[in-house]
Amino acid sequence: MSILGAIVGGLIVGLLARFILPGRQNLSLPITAAIGIVAALIGWWVAGVLGVQSTSGIDWLRWIISIIIAAVGIVGYGAVTKKS
Repeated sequence: MSILGAIVGGLIVGLLARFILPGRQNLSLPITAAIGIVAALIGWWVAGVLGVQSTSGIDWLRWIISIIIAAVGIVGYGAVTKKS
């Protein structure tokens, strides 16, 4: 995976995670992309550990795992940075 591919893929993962979460998340686009990139990398690693093999098409399971991890990351980020 190239650096540009990781950035674009991470942004897509982050945006999809924000889309599936209820309510409004007060995150900037760079924070969303950073969480998405980290989640995508962890998601690909987790999928590899689970034995998901690369396919000639889209690896849907890897994307789903990455989006779930990004959603958890966004919720966690919101909990840590929430103003009291």
